[in-house]
Amino acid sequence: QGQLLESGGAVVQTGDSLRLSCVDSEGMFSTYAMGWFRQAPGKEREFVSAISWSGGSTYYARSVKGRFTMSRDNAKNTVYLQMISLKPEDTAVYYCAAAPQSQIATMIASNYRGINNWGKGTLVTVSS
Repeated sequence: QGQLLESGGAVVQTGDSLRLSCVDSEGMFSTYAMGWFRQAPGKEREFVSAISWSGGSTYYARSVKGRFTMSRDNAKNTVYLQMISLKPEDTAVYYCAAAPQSQIATMIASNYRGINNWGKGTLVTVSS
């Protein structure tokens, strides 16, 4: 089974920027859609963004659209989440996920229970 390793989480202030990375350590997901989800304390895991296997299509939750940008570098087996204008409500553990391209709609629908490949998460804390 492949491993997804997130990094880049930190404590930042409102308005700051941050970039998260997720490495597919075994190179198993280069033809998969990739996604970022987040889970705040006491809340359900929610969809943040997704990217097609080629990188040609990206999708965002309404709450982050215009502030977050997802990209991927398949040569490096890495996906990124560039976050700007961070808000306290962005505070959460951010998880990387991988799913077959045919299941990208599952990601976008925030149906996290239908996704089998997850990283362990990286914590982002935005202070006011």
